[in-house]
Amino acid sequence: MNIKPIIILALVPILLSSCREDEVVVLDLQIVNHKFIPEELKAPAGKRLKLSVYNGDDVIEEFESIELNREKLVPPGKIVNIPLAPLEAGKYNFYGEFHQDTAKGVLIVE
Repeated sequence: MNIKPIIILALVPILLSSCREDEVVVLDLQIVNHKFIPEELKAPAGKRLKLSVYNGDDVIEEFESIELNREKLVPPGKIVNIPLAPLEAGKYNFYGEFHQDTAKGVLIVE
């Protein structure tokens, strides 16, 4: 009896489960009429995240968050991806640098 295939088959579920733990959670965010849609995003704590920000306006905007330590220009009609390391539970505010009066949002990590 050849034990190698049995060992490999036994390890497959373990390897697949560890791959899932490293998956990146993608959060879609849009800029429309100088506002973030949705204004409130939710994400799991302890997971790697990626904000995928689409600018539907005809002017440039800058995604900015002091709490997330991120700022990124988002050209009109373009998508910009912003990677985030795993975060602890809490609320993380963000805003549009060029339209601070209307472009506001929060990332809630639970």
